[in-house]
Amino acid sequence: MSKKSFLPRTDLDKQIWLQNLAAKIALYASKYNLSAADIAKLKAAALYFAYWLDYQNQFNEYTKKITAYKNELRDGVPAGAEPSTEPVAPLVEPPPPAAAPGIFVFAASIGNIIKKNTAYTVADGNDLGIEGAEITIDLQSKKPVITIRLVDGGKPELVWQKSGMDGIEIFVDRGDGRWQFLAIDTYPNYIDTTPLSDTVSSAVWNYKCIYRYDDAQTGQWSDVATVTVSR
Repeated sequence: MSKKSFLPRTDLDKQIWLQNLAAKIALYASKYNLSAADIAKLKAAALYFAYWLDYQNQFNEYTKKITAYKNELRDGVPAGAEPSTEPVAPLVEPPPPAAAPGIFVFAASIGNIIKKNTAYTVADGNDLGIEGAEITIDLQSKKPVITIRLVDGGKPELVWQKSGMDGIEIFVDRGDGRWQFLAIDTYPNYIDTTPLSDTVSSAVWNYKCIYRYDDAQTGQWSDVATVTVSR
């Protein structure tokens, strides 16, 4: 299967793409009959998304420092090492004016309007980042690879990669030989928070997954991954 796509898949690449589009879109407004309101909306959306992505990144780093500091308090530090200083929460400025949800749905619609215009040129598309590249995906051979690790008090975490797909469907066998649907996960990784039965202290759970693409199961089932969970 081949398709041409201009919208990046990761948040960081989306931010860079949107900033470029917002910075240059006014230059093409007259040629592609774009309204002043849509241009203003696009610029505001670029600022708002960049703000919250930066906010998330800063607090993710802060959370890592908190975890490391907490672990030092619990377990100590290696002999001769200096203890870490107390983590300090990041200071952030107030957010810019809010943008409505669906920022990239809206931005992609602007890109598609331009591309469908009879005046559209590849040079314009390359400048705005909407020309896109031809992507060939062999959907039938796509097979997720999953591994399992125990986190958060022994809960199984399924580690997987998107590999250009939209997500995975996860099925589980709780040790009784019956496969049952567990979840659809669109962002790696997935933690199974299901508690053990009150009647057992440990159990062997099996997992298998299949990719999703365009709202449908795609490709081959993963190999079965097995883990022992206990109280």
